[in-house]
Amino acid sequence: MPSSTRSAAKATGATDPWSNLDEAGTDLNVNDFLTTMLSQLVTALRNNVTEPYASRFELTVPEWRILALLAHGEQMSFADLVRQSTSDKALVSRTLRLLEDRGLVTLESEGGTRRRLACRISPEGAALHAQVIPLARRGQASVIRMLTPEERHGLYAGLRKLHELCTGAEKP
Repeated sequence: MPSSTRSAAKATGATDPWSNLDEAGTDLNVNDFLTTMLSQLVTALRNNVTEPYASRFELTVPEWRILALLAHGEQMSFADLVRQSTSDKALVSRTLRLLEDRGLVTLESEGGTRRRLACRISPEGAALHAQVIPLARRGQASVIRMLTPEERHGLYAGLRKLHELCTGAEKP
């Protein structure tokens, strides 16, 4: 059976290695690991959903992510931006500089040091965000709506629960 057919069979419940999972994970192979499946899904979503609308506006995926995060708040510290973007400091720093060069964000040092930056979206960045966000929402909705309402609820609840358990975060 081709791997795509096996994957489809697993998705429909024909073979589900998670339902009767023992503590040792005995029957799991690397393709059944949650981390592997999520990583592969994130890559596929980035390539097929996010990149097309981001590149249409000459944005990279990291640039779009930072711009979108800044659009939801008045100001964000560099450390908060790193944490919320789930990217490393170097990528966030490079991305912010590129966005600043394009006039899409403003960066100001807090307390006279460049180590503590206050990041804000500029009016130009907000205008660009206003153009991109409807496409982003539509792209995300098109993928989410491939699932039944019950599957959506289960996936959302499961992801939130795992996030809370793995990060110690409280419910929003």
